[in-house]
Amino acid sequence: MPGITREEVAHLAKLARLELSSEELEHFAGQLDDIIGAVAAVSDVADADVPPTSHPLPLTNVMRADVVRPSLTPEQALSGAPAQEQQRFKVPQILGEE
Repeated sequence: MPGITREEVAHLAKLARLELSSEELEHFAGQLDDIIGAVAAVSDVADADVPPTSHPLPLTNVMRADVVRPSLTPEQALSGAPAQEQQRFKVPQILGEE
């Protein structure tokens, strides 16, 4: 597989609106070539009988089911509030917005 060229890095930099010096173009071309080689090596290891996964261990949702249970009425919940309005806690305005 041919390596990534300096011109390809310059094109990518232009698309990303990055200004790179000649030394940076050479440096990044080598780094990107190494990255592409590492990805290719991983692709070679992956086999058809290995399913793609996002995690090596199976994960299950550990949250309990959302079940409606008896709870406080609005009046009970607001009974200790210093101020209330339309079945809500009323608090002082802090942002100066209406």
